[in-house]
Amino acid sequence: MADAPAYTPPKVWTPNKESGGRFASINRPVSGPTHEKELPVGRHPLQLYSLATPNGQKVTILLEELLALGHAGAEYDAWLIRIGEGDQFGSGFVAANPNSKIPALVDRSGAEPVRVFESGAILTYLAEKFGAFLPAGGAARAECLSWLFWQMGSAPYLGGGFGHFYAYAPTKIEYAIDRFAMETKRLLDVLDKRLGESEYVAGPDYTIADMAIWPWYGGLAKGWLYDAAEFLSVQDYRNVQRWADAVYARPAVKRGRMVNRVSGDPASQLHERHEAGDFETRTQDKLAPPG
Repeated sequence: MADAPAYTPPKVWTPNKESGGRFASINRPVSGPTHEKELPVGRHPLQLYSLATPNGQKVTILLEELLALGHAGAEYDAWLIRIGEGDQFGSGFVAANPNSKIPALVDRSGAEPVRVFESGAILTYLAEKFGAFLPAGGAARAECLSWLFWQMGSAPYLGGGFGHFYAYAPTKIEYAIDRFAMETKRLLDVLDKRLGESEYVAGPDYTIADMAIWPWYGGLAKGWLYDAAEFLSVQDYRNVQRWADAVYARPAVKRGRMVNRVSGDPASQLHERHEAGDFETRTQDKLAPPG
């Protein structure tokens, strides 16, 4: 670090081509659409526009869990939003989420469409709509919502902080990696201690808090995020490991993780989901042309 050139911030900041590193082509300091493009609409009441990042997985996991419980009204169309190509800046997507981030949900089951954005808001909206995976009141509901918002607050440290500087930044900056690795390990320790006293994050029952936290911290524990398992010594968090395995054993979680996935094993990629049978017939290994 001693040899790194000193940086003196200018009086007025302006973007440069290095801003965002790998994501520089889609990062910009203003909001709003860059092009006109309406969103597609399928035949189901719930229309999801997303990508299988950890934030996107939260919602597809919940939808698959709701369907597994028998909530037919939770049938959904999941449309792929390729954020690396700027799909989130189309006019239709911006109308669904003015913040231009996935996931975005439009509920067309009523007289007027209802847009819902921010993954935590979508989880809460769906859990309340179907009366599942969120306690109705009292201490249990408060505990669930507290852990849900714990994850929402921690995501910038894990994803935008540690993940960005460890895996994506154009140069490795020791100070930045150390800063966010320390916070990530502290958060893992918070979660590990909690899971040492409770089967699931919010108590004895599986809730939307688990669905929100698992794609991030479960993924980190299983070595799926940032290739950082050894660096962060994730094997030391034994309660997190136990919980991560238990959540992943759920069939709905496996299905939810596949929806809108565009990387990894082609058999695990279901680019778009429009009906339950798509998991058997429309994964990329079945659609890809023979080599």
